[in-house]
Amino acid sequence: ALTEFWPKLRAAKANIEAVACDMSAAYWSAVLEHLPKAALVFDRFHIVKLANEAIDEVRRGLQNTLDLTGRKAIKGKRYLLLRGKENLRPEQQPALDEALQWNEPLSKGYYLKEELRELWNQPSHQDACAYLQDWILRARHSGLTPFERLAKTLLTHAKSILNYYLHRITSGKMEGINNKIGRLTRLAYGYR
Repeated sequence: ALTEFWPKLRAAKANIEAVACDMSAAYWSAVLEHLPKAALVFDRFHIVKLANEAIDEVRRGLQNTLDLTGRKAIKGKRYLLLRGKENLRPEQQPALDEALQWNEPLSKGYYLKEELRELWNQPSHQDACAYLQDWILRARHSGLTPFERLAKTLLTHAKSILNYYLHRITSGKMEGINNKIGRLTRLAYGYR
């Protein structure tokens, strides 16, 4: 999709300082190849999505090893674990607390996920750098394989994650438009 875009961008002589994108190697390698002077900013949404995938993997792994009581405590709690704490309705909080109380690995993973979300609330680039380093260290020593893998990924791409504090851009609008296009496509299924 970008093959025809790069020559048009060069012809326009656009001065691109930074590019926000997801962590797909196809996107960031194309940006680095065609815009070597532009800063790469990995979008928050995609990083939090990786953390959600990690907590979901922990949940699935636990579900297979727990006794009946433990399985009941986490059954049906997937979306509570994936949802941000600020988005929980008051009546949902006790169910989440019960699931976290029964399972130390799940609790540890949930709090790591929520703490990672706080990265983008740091007051400065320097504070965010220290916060990310601390989070990576805790995730690497968590004993949770999905979070250890995530820590390795974030360490590899820390510069592009922290570039947010230098450029303050996201791909949120584009993601929203893509979501609307996908929704319209699904709603129109079957129409000529």
